[in-house]
Amino acid sequence: MPLTLEIITGERRLLRQEDVDEVVAPGSLGELGILPNHAPLITSLVPGELRVKTGNDVEEFFVSGGFLEVHSDEVTVLADAAEHGSEIDAARAEEARQRAVERLEQASDADRARAQAALSRSLQRLRVLEHRRRRGGGGRDMSRPTA
Repeated sequence: MPLTLEIITGERRLLRQEDVDEVVAPGSLGELGILPNHAPLITSLVPGELRVKTGNDVEEFFVSGGFLEVHSDEVTVLADAAEHGSEIDAARAEEARQRAVERLEQASDADRARAQAALSRSLQRLRVLEHRRRRGGGGRDMSRPTA
């Protein structure tokens, strides 16, 4: 029996898919894989790549943090922010990385943690883009959320 996955942000439901074979998420204690019949679980997420495997297809998403819950083969991701790999603007992500590096170099001790978090988010978004490019972009057209 496959998994049902929902990815939800405060602004929209990014995805609802019922035929998922595996979800790989950036958990706060490390990357975790969710397969059908997984034990119930609630964990926090850190900024990173969330991968959704369906058959031979893999789709990449960026999540900026949030929570993941597993219950009865249903996986719910409540993300602070999330976007499909196809939605990431490479130029904008690179500009954000450069701004974060500049802020980090000039940051006082009080601002250093915020600058490092911004740099981490921008690097993770670029990582999602790089994985998508290596695979040739594949996956479904995510320009519109699924119902």
